[in-house]
Amino acid sequence: MPNEQPMTSASAPAANPILIEDTRGGMIESRHRAAVAVVDAGGAMVGAWGDVERPVYGRSALKPLQALPLIETGAADHYGLGAAEIALACASHSGEARHVELVTQWLARIGCTADDLECGSHLPFHEASVEALILSGRKPDARYNNCSGKHAGFLTTSRHLGEATGGYIRYEHPVQQRILGVFEQLTGLRLGDAPRGIDGCGIPVIGIPLGHTAMAMARLADPDDHLPPARATAAKRVLAAMASEPFLVAGSGRFCTKVMEIAGARVVLKTGAEGVYTAALPTLGLGVALKVDDGAGRAAEAAMGRILRRLKLLTADEERALADELTPPVQNRVGRETGRVRVADDSPI
Repeated sequence: MPNEQPMTSASAPAANPILIEDTRGGMIESRHRAAVAVVDAGGAMVGAWGDVERPVYGRSALKPLQALPLIETGAADHYGLGAAEIALACASHSGEARHVELVTQWLARIGCTADDLECGSHLPFHEASVEALILSGRKPDARYNNCSGKHAGFLTTSRHLGEATGGYIRYEHPVQQRILGVFEQLTGLRLGDAPRGIDGCGIPVIGIPLGHTAMAMARLADPDDHLPPARATAAKRVLAAMASEPFLVAGSGRFCTKVMEIAGARVVLKTGAEGVYTAALPTLGLGVALKVDDGAGRAAEAAMGRILRRLKLLTADEERALADELTPPVQNRVGRETGRVRVADDSPI
C-alpha cells in the first residue's frame, strides 16, 4: 500500500463546536464540545465538525481493528473460535455472567487462566452482577475486566504463533506490533512517532487523528477495494460477529448493544473511554469517529445517535424504539426523569 498523506480539511475552529447539551428542568445544565468525522474507505471526508486532524487516543473504540490479527494469523480457526468469541474480542463488556463464563471457557481452550490476563480487574459495569458478586462473597478477577475478551484474543494469537504470553501488553511485544501494523494500514499513516500512552487495561494507545480513525472504520465497512484479501475477509468476519452478538459487545442496557439489536448489520458501533465512539456502516461504506472534549460518554452516545439519524440509517420505527438511547433521560436516584441529554439547539450536526 503506498504511503498516504494525512487528510486535509477546512481550517479547524479555535474550539470544537458545542454539539450536545444536558437539561435539568427547563434549563440547560451542561454543554459538550466535540469533533466528528465521517469518511469513506478511500479517505474522502463526507462530513467533519470540529478539529478532526488533532490526534486522539481511540481507546476501546478501536477494538474491532485490534481483533483482526486474531483471525488473520489463523489463531481463531485453530482454536475453533466462533462469532461469540470474536465479538467478545471486540467488547467493552459489562462483566455479566455470560461474558465471564465465555471468557473462562475461552481461556481454558487455549490452556490459560485468569492469571494469564494482564488487564487487571475491576467490578462489573452491570449493577446486578456487582450485587451477585457481593452476595457470593467473591471479588472480581481479570475475567470481569471489560477488556478481558480482547486480552483473551491477544493470548490466543500468542499461543498459536508460539510467542511468549507474558508481557503481551508491552509495545515491543509481537502482539502489539501486529496491531500497530493494522493501524498503519487502515489509517494510511506511519505511526512510529505518533503520541503514545498506556490504556486502562495496560496496552499501548496511539494518538491518531479522528479523520484517519474514521477512514479505518470505513475500511472495515468496505474492505474489498482497500485491504489485502486476507485482511478484508477478517474485517468482514469481525463486523459480522459484532452484528450477530451485540450483547457480547457491551451488555444489558448499553447504547451500542441496543442500537445494534435494533439496526442489525447496518450499524456496527464501538464505544471507547473518555468520550470516544466509532462506527462502521457497511451499507454506506462509511466510517465514523467522534471525540467529546470533556470525555462524557453520555454526550458521545447522543452525538453518535444524531449522526446515525443524519445519515438516515434508522427507520422511523427504529428511532421510536431507540428514543431513550438517542436522547437519553437524566434520572434521579428514585428513577424520576429530571432532564435529557440532547443535541444542542445550535449544533451544526
